[in-house]
Amino acid sequence: MREIFNRLEDSEASIEVNLEALDVKEMNPWLLSVFIKSETLDADEELFEEFLETKEALIISLQHSQRAIYAGSRVVDGWSELYFYSYDSKRLDVIVKNILAPSGYVFESNIVRDTKWGFYEAQLEPTELELCHIQSAKIIFLLQEEGEDLSIARDVEHYISFETPTGKNRFINTLDLEGFSFKDDISTQDFEHGIAIVKNHNVTQKELEKIVNELFVKIKADNGFYEGWSTVLVKEEEE
Repeated sequence: MREIFNRLEDSEASIEVNLEALDVKEMNPWLLSVFIKSETLDADEELFEEFLETKEALIISLQHSQRAIYAGSRVVDGWSELYFYSYDSKRLDVIVKNILAPSGYVFESNIVRDTKWGFYEAQLEPTELELCHIQSAKIIFLLQEEGEDLSIARDVEHYISFETPTGKNRFINTLDLEGFSFKDDISTQDFEHGIAIVKNHNVTQKELEKIVNELFVKIKADNGFYEGWSTVLVKEEEE
C-alpha cells in the first residue's frame, strides 16, 4: 500500500512510501537509490504524466524481475528520488539505465548496503503523527467527493485511546485545549479505554493539521493514542 504525505525538513519534501515493503525487509539488504531531475516537469501536465509512466515502468521492471522491492520516493528541490531494496546488488544499475536512458532524463543511481533499513525508517517511513495526517487527508478527500464546503465550521469528534483507565481519566481531568469538550466514553475491541471529544471547527487541511498537532502533544503527554476524527455532512444537515 502506497501512502503520500509531506514532511518539512530543511525544505518541504513530498514523500510516497510503500508500507508493505517492510514485509520483505529481512530478505533485501541492498538499497538502490535513483535520482531523476524533475524540476521542470510540474509546469507541464503532459510531461509530468510521461514522467509518472516512466517511474512506474522502472518500478515494474525491478519488481517484475524480482530484483527489488519499491520502498518509496521523495520529491525534494527539483529531484525525484526513488528508492528500492534488493537481495543483491547485481545488474540493478543496468535495469535502471535501460529504462531511463531512452527517456532523456538527467539521472544517477547508486547502491549501498542497508541491512537494517535505516534509510527507510529515517527518510520514508511516516511517524505516528504523520500517519494521523495521512488518515485525516483521506477523510478530507471523501468530504470533497461529497461536495462539502470544507471552510464551514461544524462539530468534529476526535477519538483518543489509552492503555489504562488512569491515563484516560488524567487526560479528561486536565483537558484544557481551547474549544474542546468531553463527549463520551468509548470501549471497542480495538481499544478498551477510549473517549470522544468534540470541537466546532472547519475541516480544511490547514485547520485539521493545526488541531491534530495540538491534540497530539497533549495526548502523548498522557501516554495516549490519537485514533482519528469524524464529522457530519453540513449539506445533509441543511436539507
